[in-house]
Amino acid sequence: MRRLNLNDVEVGFDEGDPAGYHTAYRRLGPELGGTLLGGTVYELPPGQSICPYHYEWGNEEWLVVVAGCVVLRHPDGEDVLDPGDMVCFPQGPEGAHKLTNGTEEPVRVLLLSTKIDPAASVYPDSDKIGIWPAAGSDEALIVQRSSGVDYWVGEIPDTEAT
Repeated sequence: MRRLNLNDVEVGFDEGDPAGYHTAYRRLGPELGGTLLGGTVYELPPGQSICPYHYEWGNEEWLVVVAGCVVLRHPDGEDVLDPGDMVCFPQGPEGAHKLTNGTEEPVRVLLLSTKIDPAASVYPDSDKIGIWPAAGSDEALIVQRSSGVDYWVGEIPDTEAT
């Protein structure tokens, strides 16, 4: 049996994360031997968020607040979540969310997710769509939704993208 303690897991930062999104994390699924569910512990410094406001297609996410209080933005507004609170983000627009630390102390949360590939995320604030063909793949595609083209562009003569 593989075992981790959410309070003791050491987390690390990615170089190059922009201001407002400088959050430490550690992916737990591989360490626990998980293949169908993923789990990531995040530690948010004051004023930082995990990801831009988004929702998923193809996967469901769950949030567990481990320590501190986090602000959850969702389709109906914002709520402050306390340690021990859990929330499910179903796939689709009703599951849209953004997590931000609005306090002066670090916040620790656990995000659990199904691991169904390919995965898609929609970012309503910036009108982007992200497609991830497989976990760990460096072939992610992120595009502005406004760059969309007709289904038949390039497939039949005299059609091209504008």
